[in-house]
Amino acid sequence: MAKRVKKVDLTLIEEIRQHWPAIVETNLATKCQPEFVKNGVLVISVPSGAFAQQINIERDVILSGLTILGDRAPTSVKTVLKA
Repeated sequence: MAKRVKKVDLTLIEEIRQHWPAIVETNLATKCQPEFVKNGVLVISVPSGAFAQQINIERDVILSGLTILGDRAPTSVKTVLKA
């Protein structure tokens, strides 16, 4: 089982959360939260479909803002509805 568990860089999501308010507008930054990165995909929790749509519109801005993370930067974005 140990071979199936992937190494996860827990510091990456913390770095993304630190930069998040500077990358997106205040309303998005407070309502939508970066949750984790898996296989280069940044998963962002959103409160509604309208926020998911806004995140998708801002996708290129978000990914561009995260290039400061170098080769650890996510290459795509996915939204999930908060429960």
